[in-house]
Amino acid sequence: MATLTSVNVGMPRNVEWNQRTVYTGAWKQPVTGPRMVRRLNVDGDGQGDLGGHGGENRAVLVYQLDSYRHWSQVFDRDDLAPGLLGENLTVDGLPDDEVCIGDRYRIGQAVLEVTQPRVTCYRAGMRIGEPRMAALLVSHGRPGFYCRVITEGEVEAGQEIVKISSGPEQVSVAEIDALLYLPGHSRDALQRALRIPALSPGWQSSLWSLAEQTQNPAGSGGNVGLTAAAGSPPPAWTGFRPLRVSAAHDESQHVRSVSLIDPDGAPLPKWLPGQSITLRLYPDPNGAPLVRNYSLSNRPGSADYRISVKREPHGLASEYIHAHVHPGDHLDVAAPRGTFFLNDATAPLILLSAGVGATPVLSMLHWLAATHSERPLWWLHGARNGAEHPFAEESRDLLKQLSASHSHIFYSRPNAADRLGIDFTEQGRLSREAISGLGLPRDADAYLCGPSEFMNGLSSSLATYGLDPSRVHSELFGAAAALTPGIAARSIPPHLPVGPPGLGPEVQFARSGLSAPWGPPSTSLLEFAETCDVPTRWSCRTGVCHNCETALLSGTVRYDPEPLEPPAEGNILICCSQPTDTVVIDI
Repeated sequence: MATLTSVNVGMPRNVEWNQRTVYTGAWKQPVTGPRMVRRLNVDGDGQGDLGGHGGENRAVLVYQLDSYRHWSQVFDRDDLAPGLLGENLTVDGLPDDEVCIGDRYRIGQAVLEVTQPRVTCYRAGMRIGEPRMAALLVSHGRPGFYCRVITEGEVEAGQEIVKISSGPEQVSVAEIDALLYLPGHSRDALQRALRIPALSPGWQSSLWSLAEQTQNPAGSGGNVGLTAAAGSPPPAWTGFRPLRVSAAHDESQHVRSVSLIDPDGAPLPKWLPGQSITLRLYPDPNGAPLVRNYSLSNRPGSADYRISVKREPHGLASEYIHAHVHPGDHLDVAAPRGTFFLNDATAPLILLSAGVGATPVLSMLHWLAATHSERPLWWLHGARNGAEHPFAEESRDLLKQLSASHSHIFYSRPNAADRLGIDFTEQGRLSREAISGLGLPRDADAYLCGPSEFMNGLSSSLATYGLDPSRVHSELFGAAAALTPGIAARSIPPHLPVGPPGLGPEVQFARSGLSAPWGPPSTSLLEFAETCDVPTRWSCRTGVCHNCETALLSGTVRYDPEPLEPPAEGNILICCSQPTDTVVIDI
């Protein structure tokens, strides 16, 4: 018979760690006497990061005495006490390889249902003093598990734990943990797990992604259950290769298109509609190169790669392309890549853009016309006026080829020559109010590209209107927002590391426009990025969660420690990798 040996609680607090402040509820202490277990947590307890912990499906965390005994042997320590790994209930019994998702247990007056394994997180290692802990919990098959509260009630140390029902499919906590985080995602095992109603929505979504991936084994080979970054096909070549400029012309007052071909006339690898290429430019022959991403704006499968670049004030790369790139020139180009690409579903489509943000959705429009798509399509575009409306005629011609298409063009400041009903549909901005009045289908897939404020606002507007947020996709060309669980985001612009320059290989952060030689005290590319205040995304810091998975545009890395599952081909995990030569990283 399993027994509850300790009830542990603790409210979130600030903890100093690696010269930063972490707001965390991982510090928990045993309490005496009965404690009320409620729908969201135990009385006296709280979670610091509600994005990764807490909520109805993760209300109570359970860990086992036997696992503490295991870690005592592994670490040769005798100070591992209940609550040290952040659990609310420390139990004698209920091993992870026997407890199954959906099992229900009565403890005192409370009834709990097992919903998922513990989320891998750096704070477990921070609390126990072992940085590798997030990876060890998974690789040793001892994660512990979360429960939802079916019946609220008091619990107390010393009470027996009575199993009152078994979950369907009998998938153990350890099995489902390995199914997500370790290589070998069996289709049969995934289907079994997805038939368990008690499994938390987050894990269901991850396993659904993996199940869909098993239907298409020719993909990138990464773990799409952990990150969307693994959803892109592998790049057609590694690093940069020279392509020749075959043509260049202006699309509007501020947008210039450049077409690129293979210098020897060989066919270029195909790309997916919406993907982008990366250029390495040398405006100053004696200075560091500039690396920039640009969407492909022409039909996938064309003989050339066409990019369309807006001339930005003080934009070194755009100024160079507009003023100094001519037919016959050669440019260094990395292969098409990216997870922003048109799916092959049959649902209605909404393509929204503003200004030069039309480039990736224009490629999608080309593809729809070339394949004679019958998907209902809404083309929504915002521009200042006709002089600043790139691809106006090109998009109109493509839309005429699609019988199920609808077009709405918004000019915020039309010129006297702009004709209402011909050049544009409405005066004003493509806004929340405009969205609500267009009669858009709520079961559509939406693709957005434009300024970040535009995309954030319209993504929210579409969700408010009734679209499923998971079907609203947006493309971002600047640095992505940082993900630093429990740590307040910093708004410091990227900069060179403080102190003498390192002696290692050059590390170039493409989206942040920063380059610096690798060196101590950083032990990973993640730590090096942090010394430069380059925005990063991470959670485990040990090669488990893949939140830090990033495209490696050029160069090679080594891993220490080795990740539990490799990233997708063409990507790296920056949390546990170091450069072995000059690298260009897509952050």
